[in-house]
Amino acid sequence: MDFLQKLKLVWSDSTLRKRLLFIGAMLIAFRFLSAIPIPGINVAELANFLANNQFFGLLNIFSGGGLSNLSIVMLGVGPYITASIIMQLLT
Repeated sequence: MDFLQKLKLVWSDSTLRKRLLFIGAMLIAFRFLSAIPIPGINVAELANFLANNQFFGLLNIFSGGGLSNLSIVMLGVGPYITASIIMQLLT
């Protein structure tokens, strides 16, 4: 069974199709919301700060680049994920 036949089989099931469309919509919404910076943050000064500070530049790498624009989505699980990565590196 090749890839297109498997794709048709998955797409023919209505519950799987609804779930795949929901996941796709959530991924698109997440990407759009991650581009919106927190109000009151000067993105140019933040980029300058991250470029001059090695520690926060490293945190930006660990957070997947979310720290570079301080998006609304970063307020959700970003601090938790960053803290868990740092704790795993330190232990």
